[in-house]
Amino acid sequence: MEQWIEKLFSKELLEAAAAMYGCDASRAKKLGDFENYVYEVHKGGTPFILRLTHSSHRSRKDVEAELRWMNYLHDKGVNVPLVNQSKGGGLVEVLAAGDTCFYVCLFDKAPGSPVSVKDDLFNEDLFKEWGKISGKMHRITKEYEAGEFVRERWDEDDIMHYSKYLSPNDALIIEKAEWNKKKIQKLEETPENFGVIHSDIHQGNFFYHDGEIHVFDFDDSMQFFFLSDIAIPLYYSVWWKHRKENLKVRSAFGESFLTAFLRGYLEEYSIEEKWIEHMPSFLSLRDFTLYTVFHKKWDLSNLSEIEESLLTGLRERLLHDEPMVSLDFKAILQKAGG
Repeated sequence: MEQWIEKLFSKELLEAAAAMYGCDASRAKKLGDFENYVYEVHKGGTPFILRLTHSSHRSRKDVEAELRWMNYLHDKGVNVPLVNQSKGGGLVEVLAAGDTCFYVCLFDKAPGSPVSVKDDLFNEDLFKEWGKISGKMHRITKEYEAGEFVRERWDEDDIMHYSKYLSPNDALIIEKAEWNKKKIQKLEETPENFGVIHSDIHQGNFFYHDGEIHVFDFDDSMQFFFLSDIAIPLYYSVWWKHRKENLKVRSAFGESFLTAFLRGYLEEYSIEEKWIEHMPSFLSLRDFTLYTVFHKKWDLSNLSEIEESLLTGLRERLLHDEPMVSLDFKAILQKAGG
């Protein structure tokens, strides 16, 4: 979280936010503070997830659009948390903080537990289930009518203004990022391939319970191509498990992951061969986006050893046009049954 926002946050503000939903924050457990403040709180002994989003990060309408879509998916039988109403009957409450505010919401806590990339459960059965829930979300979302509560498009996101956060020293990376963005913008958008997506379904954003995946953290949801919800699981699975390995090792694991993922995905939704061949552009987009987010969020003058390693490794790949994986995506789709 940016330092100036941290100065606005306090224990009293957290307690006030929890009270809006009839929850007790005396035993609150912090779960995250990268883009939102996320806490586990309790009501009648039951754990819930309380989230506070600063007004500089999202608008109230954008937050409500996210929450309404989540409850639509939940009502249609997708394993996503229910968004609870406040004591005042709203999905979103506003909590003043100086001249700004936080948008507050409360979710059911997803059942199950996380799966580490080092866990034995991180295998092809999990990857297939991962693909299946992603495909189910896309199939159901195709019929979704957002009304006035529409999430922003991917290319309206602040982070897409690369030069705002990257220095002139990264002029070449900015040029490559802009070229890739324009390439994706030229793709045809149809109801079959474009709609609101989660946009961040990596292993840190779901729990595994009784053989099923339960997805949460929809803060990055946006209007974008469905293909991105396939590219991002592939990207992060390879990155977290083999980012220190060479391209050959990363690609071998990536092929295994994507084959299993697509087998599950195709049980719920379809994907055309011509679309899977655009995968390199979407993987590159995540590279550029992640590199820019790090510059926005981190204190570059005081990087930890891990942060410096991540940033340096990512920069070197971008400068040398080395992809996260090098795969025959069309052949993988055919192998998966597409």
